[in-house]
Amino acid sequence: MTERAGTPAEPDPEPDAERDPDPEREAEPEAERDAEAEPEPGSGPGAAPRRHWLRWGALAVSVVLLGAAGTGWWFYRKLDDNITTDTTAADELRRYEKERPSAVVSAARNILLIGSDTRSGEENRKYGKDRGTQRSDTVILLHLAADESGATAVSIPRDLMVTIPSCARTEGGGRTREQLAQFNWAFEWGGTACTIRTVEKLTGIRVDHHMVIDFRGFKKMVDAVDGVEVCLKEPVDDADAKLKLPAGRQTLDGEQALGFVRARKSLGNGSDTERMDRQQMFLGALVNKVQSNGVLLNPAKLYPVLDAATKSITTDPGLDSLRDLYDLARTMRAIPTEKVQFLTVPRRPYAYNANRDELVQPAASELFRQLREDKPVLVTKAEPEEGADASSDGKPDDAGTPAPSATPTFTGRNAAEGVCS
Repeated sequence: MTERAGTPAEPDPEPDAERDPDPEREAEPEAERDAEAEPEPGSGPGAAPRRHWLRWGALAVSVVLLGAAGTGWWFYRKLDDNITTDTTAADELRRYEKERPSAVVSAARNILLIGSDTRSGEENRKYGKDRGTQRSDTVILLHLAADESGATAVSIPRDLMVTIPSCARTEGGGRTREQLAQFNWAFEWGGTACTIRTVEKLTGIRVDHHMVIDFRGFKKMVDAVDGVEVCLKEPVDDADAKLKLPAGRQTLDGEQALGFVRARKSLGNGSDTERMDRQQMFLGALVNKVQSNGVLLNPAKLYPVLDAATKSITTDPGLDSLRDLYDLARTMRAIPTEKVQFLTVPRRPYAYNANRDELVQPAASELFRQLREDKPVLVTKAEPEEGADASSDGKPDDAGTPAPSATPTFTGRNAAEGVCS
């Protein structure tokens, strides 16, 4: 700007602070500028309380999610910590690794289920005096097919005469000598490891895992599923088994169920054969109950079952976590109940003592071979022949010899039949 002579210079006008320097904005309609001047949502009166509510809502959701995750983790840790690990058996088995059979089909699994008759502990003591030892009241070799198409549970009679290898004693130290004796002495002398080695020597089947359950654990499992249904042709009154039941269809609680699977003198002909058959029927009914949607799909029912199961068992290190047991349960649940089979190893009264058992050959060897090679085993329900005589203790004189050209067939039952069939 130039100044004229004799005329004071006028100051330049001050820039308008509210004026938009962008010339294009000058051309905007007045209405659009007014619209832009309106307050944004949440910035007017009452916006602060709304933002406050949103923050607290987000915080509340976060707390609920974290609480649920924390509760789930707490339940997981509790169930996981319930499981008892048997490292002693694992150490003993490693010592004899070279003499143990190799797995023929690696994806198949063989699990030894052992029912202990120990009287130790407050709840077990009422079934007899605790003498510091225990025997295997029930032993079942559970074979799970590699393709998860079936499960075969083979009962091994406690009175079966077998060769028990030299084992480390569970009481008093030292070792036993290899000898011919009844099967359940293996557990009394050398515990789980000795029982596993005896089974492997008898069958040639590699035992991958084991579970041991006592009287208390069995009862809790039955109570956790709200009992299991059975059918009795006649009333039972057995003081030794602490069992008193009327005839007919009924649901047994844990205490009654234990007496039912242990009773011998008051049910049937008093033989161990009938007791094993009864145990297999009951386990089939228990599998059926656990597989029902009323248990597996109901958290309120599932948790007590898991809690009872994990508290009840002692396992090897390869099966001692909730994840491992869940994988096993998932496999079992995927198998149709009619493909969950129960049978007893083919046997007959021992030639030198009718109160003991011996294997029936070649039927027993054929059964072991089929399981070892993960081949199908067909189990059919035994049909009593009219006029057929049983041996004095109820044990069959011959379990039958399977035809070599067909799928071997053995008498037994499946879980779908139930205990009332």
